[in-house]
Amino acid sequence: MGGGVDVRRVARDVVLIVVGSALYAFGVDAFAVPEGLAAGGVTGLATVIYAVGAEHGLYLPVGTQTLVMNGLLMIPVIRTGGLRYAARTIGGIVASSLFIDLFAPVVPPLGGGDLLLCALWGGVICGVGLGLVFRTGGNTGGTDIVAQLANRRLGVPVGTASVVVDALIVLVSIPVFSLSNALYAMVMMYLMCRVLDAVIDGPRSERAAWIISQNHDRIANAVMYSLGRGCTEVSARGVWSGNPKPMLLVILSNREVGMLKEIVSDADPEALMIISEVHEAFGEGFEGMGHH
Repeated sequence: MGGGVDVRRVARDVVLIVVGSALYAFGVDAFAVPEGLAAGGVTGLATVIYAVGAEHGLYLPVGTQTLVMNGLLMIPVIRTGGLRYAARTIGGIVASSLFIDLFAPVVPPLGGGDLLLCALWGGVICGVGLGLVFRTGGNTGGTDIVAQLANRRLGVPVGTASVVVDALIVLVSIPVFSLSNALYAMVMMYLMCRVLDAVIDGPRSERAAWIISQNHDRIANAVMYSLGRGCTEVSARGVWSGNPKPMLLVILSNREVGMLKEIVSDADPEALMIISEVHEAFGEGFEGMGHH
């Protein structure tokens, strides 16, 4: 059980990132940008800026904008996140940004001006693309990075921060496009999130992870300070050996499962980790009881 590089896994991740980024870029260029659907995220903001620039005779490529904005957002993530997560995220950001600008001149608008059709197909295709990238443990930047930073600096739950940032971008798009466009952008954004979650690992958005490891302290610190999630240590004892074996309980979103696997693998490749679905999660980092 060496700690060398798993070439097949790296190759699989590269393929998923490239294919996922290409699908996402196709959805953006074929359905979102031509029809003025700013469906949240850095790409949504770039779509708004692109339209404003076009009105004033300026060509501001959407892909180049996302690359620059995400590059600025990635600086604190590189300092605090794991190297593998940073590498996969940078790969997703660069690939998706390049494909968006590469496809822009050659991919025709496919919605025929039907905003509902664009929202539905754009949401499905972009969601599948993002889901493939997220399966590697990385992402394509945007509101996920902003949400993680808000969680670490301000203690705002990741899900709440993502929704707030995306909602602000949709609101900003109203005077540039229209209220109707903004409403359809919200449909696209919702569908994209649902498809993304389904591609990653089924429809459930929360997971419970139980971890038994000799390096439980190191894993717990990484979960709290790199992943931004709470971690509970449960006293356990091996029946055969009679030795105490501290067990860690972590509740997290399925988008963060890949990052958790990297943390545990780096700290202790021999660790036992069990991941199960959670029907609902309340409390710190999730919705409060009062919301239901």
